[in-house]
Amino acid sequence: MRPGEQVLTAAQMRAAEEALIAHGVSVDALMLRAGRGAAEWIWRVAAGRPVTVLCGPGNNGGDGYVIAETLRARGIEVGVVAPIEPKTDAARNARARWQGRVATSGDRIHGGVLVDCLFGSGLTRPLSPEHALLLAELAAHHAFTVAIDLPSGVATDGGALLGNVQRYDLTLALGAWKPAHFLMPALDRIGETRLVEIGVQQVESAAAVFPRPSFASPARGAHKYTRGLAGVVAGAMPGAAMLAATAAMRGGAGYVRLLSAHSHPAAPAALVVDDSDLSSALGDPRWSALLVGPGLGRDEAARERLGAVLGAGTPTVLDADALHLLDDDLLEGVDPSRLLLTPHEGELSRLCACFGVTAEGKLERARALAAVTGLTVLAKGPDTVLAAADGRRAFFPAAPSWLASAGTGDVLAGLAVSRLATGRAPFAAGGEAVWLHAQAAREAGPDLTADDLVRCLSSAYARFL
Repeated sequence: MRPGEQVLTAAQMRAAEEALIAHGVSVDALMLRAGRGAAEWIWRVAAGRPVTVLCGPGNNGGDGYVIAETLRARGIEVGVVAPIEPKTDAARNARARWQGRVATSGDRIHGGVLVDCLFGSGLTRPLSPEHALLLAELAAHHAFTVAIDLPSGVATDGGALLGNVQRYDLTLALGAWKPAHFLMPALDRIGETRLVEIGVQQVESAAAVFPRPSFASPARGAHKYTRGLAGVVAGAMPGAAMLAATAAMRGGAGYVRLLSAHSHPAAPAALVVDDSDLSSALGDPRWSALLVGPGLGRDEAARERLGAVLGAGTPTVLDADALHLLDDDLLEGVDPSRLLLTPHEGELSRLCACFGVTAEGKLERARALAAVTGLTVLAKGPDTVLAAADGRRAFFPAAPSWLASAGTGDVLAGLAVSRLATGRAPFAAGGEAVWLHAQAAREAGPDLTADDLVRCLSSAYARFL
């Protein structure tokens, strides 16, 4: 993992900065790196428009003074608003280098771009009423807003909003990404994001942004079984399983079978529907991966089908109804390292309650669930996170919001089993499925349906070759 891919908590970021200082980089030098790097982005978005920089008392405010002076030296009209005097040596030094005037209030200040350097990351309490009002008034009188590191009022590690937080057009992460750049509800406030490098080195045990995958074309001698045989197990409501299977056909597996006792007259010609007894069908030694859960049902018959799938010993994706049935009894004797769970928020809550997980926050709940059970957990939603039993955690770039549509989760599950069938481990299969799912959504466009998403999978897949 490259340093630019890591996601650091507030404590990890402080330690990373302290490590740089221990190797001879001064706090002032780090502030200059961060401020000048951020100013490069602000210079672009300002496009000659006046800029107002709101500076707080700490080092985030110090970054703001550096930004202001850098832009002023380039000929941009810049104003600084600082309701509190600097309280750190580095911030005081940065203010001393600023060659413009400093206002203490936002009265009658208008501009093209507002830069929020009030508090940034590390904040643990809401803004004071007067600071919240000042920030709101300035934001209302500027056409474009930029947050430095994080919007003031966002909790760094969990993405919570510590009061009323403004929406920003752009957020510039300093040194490393933070969890709040990927987690709701902060994700709804930060706008576009860019990373400003300051020389932070790799931090042991850090979370990461799951890297953009690179798929390979099949080998010259490949055939359908060497590319992977994926099975989708249907249940009481076969439509969801059919949707997942059609997605799996476009996710890289060479052969997909729908294991269903139902009639499927509308099934694609290339999809094999196997209506034989499930136990008999699962006895095929050529299975590469299985998916169970979409449309499975939650009665005793569904539980028996889930048990049969888990007993097959094949790498498996568990989704939807399977996540409502899963418990310790069903997992007894099962190798958890073969399993990938794909819960949405409600299903994640149910699983945490079932397995005694009491952690708070999406990432920590997924991480704890993986640790307790040994399973790989892909907690999906607008802020999808991935957690493995060995402690690995991954975040993803924000996907199009129009994925909030019925059936898109079944498509994701189908992609995950397809990637698993190609030989990928559960963690990699889940991450690759998320990227492919999001790319297909971009190509399908707004107001998509799950069927539209499936139709765009082939062209989306080609983007990763």
